[in-house]
Amino acid sequence: MTEKNERKGNVLVIGNSGVGKSTLINAVVGEEVAATGRGIAGQTDRLKIYGEDDVTPFCIIDSVGFEPTFFKRHQAIAAVKKWSKESTEKSNSNHQINVIWFCVEGTAGKLFPQAVKNFLDATKHWPHVPIVVAITKSYSKRDREENIALVQEAFAAVKADRNPKAVIPVVASTFWVDDDMYAAPDGIDELIATTVELMPEGLHAAGKDAAQFRLNRKRALSQSTAAAATMSAVVVGAVPVPIPDAAILGPVEVAAITAISKIYGIDKENGSERFKETIAEVGTVGLAAKGVLSLAKAIPGLNLATSVANSVVAGSIVAALCEGTIYACEQVYLGNKSADDIDWLRHAIEGMLSDGFVAKVTDALRQSSNGGMDAKKIANLVFDLFSTTK
Repeated sequence: MTEKNERKGNVLVIGNSGVGKSTLINAVVGEEVAATGRGIAGQTDRLKIYGEDDVTPFCIIDSVGFEPTFFKRHQAIAAVKKWSKESTEKSNSNHQINVIWFCVEGTAGKLFPQAVKNFLDATKHWPHVPIVVAITKSYSKRDREENIALVQEAFAAVKADRNPKAVIPVVASTFWVDDDMYAAPDGIDELIATTVELMPEGLHAAGKDAAQFRLNRKRALSQSTAAAATMSAVVVGAVPVPIPDAAILGPVEVAAITAISKIYGIDKENGSERFKETIAEVGTVGLAAKGVLSLAKAIPGLNLATSVANSVVAGSIVAALCEGTIYACEQVYLGNKSADDIDWLRHAIEGMLSDGFVAKVTDALRQSSNGGMDAKKIANLVFDLFSTTK
C-alpha cells in the first residue's frame, strides 16, 4: 500500500457461495481493479483483498469461506483474524475491520433466522462494527420491499443485539431477463456512499477523492445500462415496421432513461418525472423527424435486409438518447444544472442528437452491409460509434 492508503478503512464481505459477492465487488471497485485482488500466503490463502490503490475509498476483504458449516466459518474467521494480526505486527495499525457487508440473495425470497445466527456468530469478534446488508440479485423492484422486510424480520426473530445500519437491494451487473429485456445495475452508489459514511473518523476518504470515485462508478454503470439498452433496441427493432412510424422503442427508451436517472440520483430531484419525460419526448420526436430509416435507401450500393436496417436505426436512436441522458444527468448531479430547467434540457438533448447523428447512422449502416452481423455485433458496433463517455 502507498502511504496515502495506509489510512483506508476495510470492509469485510460475508456471504455464502453463489450469492453474487464477486459480481458485487467488481461493481463497487471496477472490473479492472478487482482483477488485482490477491491471495495472502499461508492460512489466509482463502482471503482476497481488493481496492489497494489510490482510487478506491476503502479496501474490501473477501473471505470465501463464510458458509453454513462450522468448520468453514472457523477457517474464514481465522483467516481474517490472522490478516489483521499480521498487519498490526507490520505496523499497519489500521488494518482492522471497519464495516461488514452481509450479502443475501434477493431471488431466494427468504432469509432463515438460522442464517442470521450463523452470521452473528461469525462476526462476534467485531461486536461494534456496523453491518450493512446487501440484498444481491434484486432484479424485481416489486420484491425489494418484501426482501428488506424479510431481513428485518430475521434479525428481529433472533433478538439480535446487533442490527444492520442499512439494508440495500442491489443489482451489481446488467441481468438479462430475455433477449430484449434486462434489469439495469442499481443500488451500487448507495452502498458505496453508506459504507464511506459508516467509516470511523480518520478513515474517511478525502471528500474530493470519494466524490470522484462515485462519479466514475456512475459513469461506468450508466454506460453498462446504455449498452444493454442498445442491444434491447436492436432486437426490438428487427421487425418489419418502419421505425419512425412506430412506438415500439418507447418502452426501451423509457426504461433506459429511468435507469440512468436513478444511477445519478435524479429520481430524488424536484421535477424528476418531467425531466425524464422531456428526454423521451425530445428524443422520439426529434429523431423520428429525421426520417433516418430513409438513409438506407439513399446510400449508393447499400444492400441491407429491412430487419438489419431497422436494427441499426433502432439501436442508433437508443444509443444516442442514452448518451444525451448521461450527459444531462451528470450536469444535474454535479450541480451545474437543475432537473426542472426544461428549456436547457431540451436544447442539450437536441444538441446531442444532432451533432453527427446522421453521419454515425450512415457509418453503422455501411459497416452492417458487410454481412455476418447478428444482433450482438450490430449492438456493439452502434454502441461504439455513439458512446462518448466510455
